[in-house]
Amino acid sequence: MTTPTGKVICDITISLDGCSAGPDQTEERPFGNDGGDGSGGRFHAWMFDTPEENRAEIERMTAASAFIMGRNMFGPVRGAWDRPWNGWWGDEPPFHASVFVLTHHAREPQPMAGGTTFTFVTDGITSALAQAREAAGDGEISVLGGATTVNQYLTAGLIDELRLHIVPFTLATGTHLFDGVPPLNLEQTTSRRASQVTHVTYKVL
Repeated sequence: MTTPTGKVICDITISLDGCSAGPDQTEERPFGNDGGDGSGGRFHAWMFDTPEENRAEIERMTAASAFIMGRNMFGPVRGAWDRPWNGWWGDEPPFHASVFVLTHHAREPQPMAGGTTFTFVTDGITSALAQAREAAGDGEISVLGGATTVNQYLTAGLIDELRLHIVPFTLATGTHLFDGVPPLNLEQTTSRRASQVTHVTYKVL
């Protein structure tokens, strides 16, 4: 039996000092105290204010054949699944593929309109990656975030390509990419400056 060989990528937006979210995240403020209203506008203005300028990068973010995310990225519900929650993206999420959500609390898979199915994985990052590989075949697998999840995969040496979208502000406090990650060797393969963001892609050596 042939083992799937799809590349494992990560797409994540960070501040200039490496934060992917501010502190004090809530349902109303999913990106915490980001110096704005907490809706994520400061992080993701490049997507929503200038989408044509960044169309290629936006399309690449949902072009993978399977996705992995942490529970914090999926939503604000903590502990047992004691209330309905199917993600931030409405009835038809933009993924149109299998999405594996890391969690400590079991839950049945949640199919959504448009081909997205959220599967909840309770036995760790390697299990989530194995399930994503099976779902993706030889297609790419995207580790979406948040930073805590990405850091776990980087520490385990499981990410092949890192795509950073760097926005021009600093937070100093919050959830940092690379926090606790051992030293990495990276090879820059592409970079592009846009009006509100700089896109940089690295191969993880």
